[in-house]
Amino acid sequence: MKYVVHYGAMRLLGVFSHADLVCRYGSRVIVKTPRGQEVGTVRCEAVPEVVEKLESGFVESRILRSMTDMDEMEYQRLQQIEKKSLDRCQQVVDEMKIGMELIRVEHTFGGERMILYYTAEGRVDFRELVKVLAVEFDMRVEMRQINVREKMKLLPSVGECGREVCCGCFLHETPAVSIKMAKLQRVTLDPAKISGHCGRLKCCLRYEHDNYTEKPKKISAPRPPKED
Repeated sequence: MKYVVHYGAMRLLGVFSHADLVCRYGSRVIVKTPRGQEVGTVRCEAVPEVVEKLESGFVESRILRSMTDMDEMEYQRLQQIEKKSLDRCQQVVDEMKIGMELIRVEHTFGGERMILYYTAEGRVDFRELVKVLAVEFDMRVEMRQINVREKMKLLPSVGECGREVCCGCFLHETPAVSIKMAKLQRVTLDPAKISGHCGRLKCCLRYEHDNYTEKPKKISAPRPPKED
């Protein structure tokens, strides 16, 4: 059986298979990725129609096993370690006076590597930082620069709708959003109203856009009068 699984802090998508394992939506599994062993969550069965919608370059590998109670305990332990690792890594960054802000530190489940997500004004020379951290943590260190929208994926936040922001719970790719979409939908153009926590236009403006462009007559048509 093949399944679409998201894994990692950035909710990367891949198609993973297991000869005998039957999974349901939301099942937690241990998968093998190019980064090592990682915890994944099953989204759906990887039928051809779904796979076609995945962007090129997605990971295709295998499910090692369903997540056990011992795996869950180890995963919780790693999350606690990540918090301490972030504080220590930021301390080293400050000591080396490198112009970056660390957002999150992620440890792969198998302990193969540590991924540091950061924001910066431009390109940063982090070669010496990687050497220092690799020796201190005794594992491979990977640096990944992210933008402000991707930053919100790593920082739990609640939107005005009262639910977790879309980019933090289900969006895999950030949709293209423009001010024209807001004008077409006749929503307020007040930046404070149409901007998300990231300071950019809200992703949800994209959800209704096709209805306004493909079915304008249907949407703008007046409602029939009520019968007495």
